Amino acid sequence: MPGLKITLLQQPLVWMDGPANLRHFDIQLEDVTGRDLIVLPEMFTTGFAMEAAKQSLPQDEVVAWMYDKARQTNALIAGSAALQTDRGPVNRFLLVEPGGNVHVYDKRHLFRMADEHHHYEAGNERVVFEWRGWRILPLVCYDLRFPVWSRNRNDYDLLLYVANWPAPRSLHWQSLLVARAIENLAWVAGCNRVGTDGNGHHYRGDSRVISPQGEIIATAEPHQATRIDAELSLSALQEYREKFPAWQDADPFTLG
Repeated sequence: MPGLKITLLQQPLVWMDGPANLRHFDIQLEDVTGRDLIVLPEMFTTGFAMEAAKQSLPQDEVVAWMYDKARQTNALIAGSAALQTDRGPVNRFLLVEPGGNVHVYDKRHLFRMADEHHHYEAGNERVVFEWRGWRILPLVCYDLRFPVWSRNRNDYDLLLYVANWPAPRSLHWQSLLVARAIENLAWVAGCNRVGTDGNGHHYRGDSRVISPQGEIIATAEPHQATRIDAELSLSALQEYREKFPAWQDADPFTLG
């Protein structure tokens, strides 16, 4: 069974400056090799700004940059960006393969405490896709608080979060990542930013990778611009799910 080598880039973001952020990640990705999946934070081109979509880089330019980095590293490059689309501004999770395939998920749960729901359109589709033998469900930040949206119907192996999750609620971030892993019997990876944004909000990071049993197998030092690496085992996941098939006892639900 294929393993998955994953890298999370826990980094600060330059407020509302797409070119500066891309130059920063150019440097971070220079020496990254031998990985399958490389994850950048939420809104990695702007920071978590409500006006970001109006001033952001166009999607074609962001995707072109991600495609170049995917080819350079021979890895799937993942991160969300504020974008203008035909249906309005969205907080869009982009995942770009070295071969050019692009997977897209629009953030479903918009953070009303920052008025995100007044500035962006909510997504309405959960997206699961396959990469190198792994089924991946990408979600964004505030989605983490809503377990029904991430309920594993035996349809994914890795639950992937990107975030701008501020420091005052960092314990919530950490505990919810563990909870999502345990309840869904899946690997979970969460990539958060560090530093201070243009609104004065500070971010600890606490990016981490968690096993299906809820064990933290890799974690980033808080407040530090850094990367963490981990290798996930698909065979170990499948063996655990066979021995402990709790997913079969989940109550039926709808994702409406």
